[in-house]
Amino acid sequence: MTTKGLSRKQVIVPISKDNNSNFMKNLALYVVNINRQLQNAKSEVLVDYIQSDPMDITVITSKVSQQSDLLIIDQYVKNSNDINTLQVEEPRLPKSKSYLKIISIPFYPYDNFQKRLTSSNIETILKQNQIFDNIFLASKPRVIKVSPKSDMSIVWIDIWDVQSGSNTKMLINRCFNVGRYIATI
Repeated sequence: MTTKGLSRKQVIVPISKDNNSNFMKNLALYVVNINRQLQNAKSEVLVDYIQSDPMDITVITSKVSQQSDLLIIDQYVKNSNDINTLQVEEPRLPKSKSYLKIISIPFYPYDNFQKRLTSSNIETILKQNQIFDNIFLASKPRVIKVSPKSDMSIVWIDIWDVQSGSNTKMLINRCFNVGRYIATI
């Protein structure tokens, strides 16, 4: 299942909480200055306004931004006064989340029945498997026991995806090894 994320006319700039509060003090000036730089670069994109979330700022634009527009916004944010550039990540366009279910993984995958499967174990398994290359988790995996008497689990993962769901479509019905077991997505 794919859920629609933010509009593609937004640019997300992940930023620390301190930088966020410092940046939000002069928003009107920043909108004017970013628009001036975009116009100087002969871009068709203009910034309508900027809004704040706890861990990022969102720049709302008139059209979908191109890579060159993202670079201009990135340079402006990082060159702003009172901003620690080490705590600012690269701006990106929003993506959707897709939810996937992985079945046929034992709840106690180790010989010792005291140690159950955890989300950290799942993250390690996914990183080691080539079908998950270029797939990024949107949140921690959730491990659920199928039933109280069962020794099997269901794992739910949320991945970042494009709005067409192409990453999800690539993974559905694929199988991979978890130790000696074969898991199915």
